[in-house]
Amino acid sequence: MTISLGIIALNEEQYLPAILDDVLAQTFPLSQIDFLLIDSISSDRTKELMDSFKDRHGEKFRTVKVLKNAGRWQADGWNVFIDNAVGDILIKVDAHSHIPNDFIEKLVAKMEDGHFDVLGGKRPVILKESTKWAEILLEAENSLFGSGIAVFRTSDKPRYVKSVFHGAYRKEVFQKAGKFNECLQRTEDNEIHWRIRKCGFQIRYEPSIISYQYVRPTLRKMLKQKFSNGYWIGRTAWICPRCLSLYHFAPFAFVFMLIESVLFATLSVGTVLLSALCLLYGCFAVVNTFLSVLKTKKFGNILLLFLFPLLHISYGIGTLLGLQPFHTKNR
Repeated sequence: MTISLGIIALNEEQYLPAILDDVLAQTFPLSQIDFLLIDSISSDRTKELMDSFKDRHGEKFRTVKVLKNAGRWQADGWNVFIDNAVGDILIKVDAHSHIPNDFIEKLVAKMEDGHFDVLGGKRPVILKESTKWAEILLEAENSLFGSGIAVFRTSDKPRYVKSVFHGAYRKEVFQKAGKFNECLQRTEDNEIHWRIRKCGFQIRYEPSIISYQYVRPTLRKMLKQKFSNGYWIGRTAWICPRCLSLYHFAPFAFVFMLIESVLFATLSVGTVLLSALCLLYGCFAVVNTFLSVLKTKKFGNILLLFLFPLLHISYGIGTLLGLQPFHTKNR
């Protein structure tokens, strides 16, 4: 069995060397891996690092190719990967992540044993560089209240799911379900996994397979990420609403109710609604913050009380803007 492994990168010179080292350290035979490195027209040293890796380590793999993603978006890049992949199983890995040395071996073994169509595992978030503030951001991202309830973030039980992170796909899955929707930037996985399930394939989650994603290291970058995530939820609601779940719209609902409450604050009903909303949200924030402080024994996590609303409002405003009808056109 041969494997096609793909990594797409846009200006990832800071993170790319580490994930390339992770690939070299895999216990699965590198000689059975077609490794596709796809550059999204980076303006830093990303392409140079890819070329250097190919020159120094190309003979260890079945093949190593450095390809260009002219569309620059993730969906475009994954389609470049699909078009050029020749392996029996296609594995997609983010550049902004870390994979243990048995990651590919476990994926392939589980795919063969269970005859799964699509397989993925658990995705904790980790720090690249540890500082007190970065640890608080990490705690917010790891929290159910701060990040979400996706199975690949929380579950310890194997099951069939709607979506996975760092998935492995049999090649025939894409042959039948088609490629990634290039109108989408942040929600391309949700949409293609919906089409994959619609075609009759099942998506398997195995918590024993673990890979890691690096948390955004600053508040500005995290807020930008949350806003973009929310924005593309709004865009996707026009393009493929059935690939989304209600929980995707929870921050939007919070922001919408907050705006409505403020607009009607001069009326008694508005004051009551605003007070009730703040009380309910405040209870959730206080409970989650208290549990975090109790678990980590770090009093600095009290700052989550202020961080949670910033993240939710940023995400919710993004969704609000993404839902505007003038955004329904393609790029």
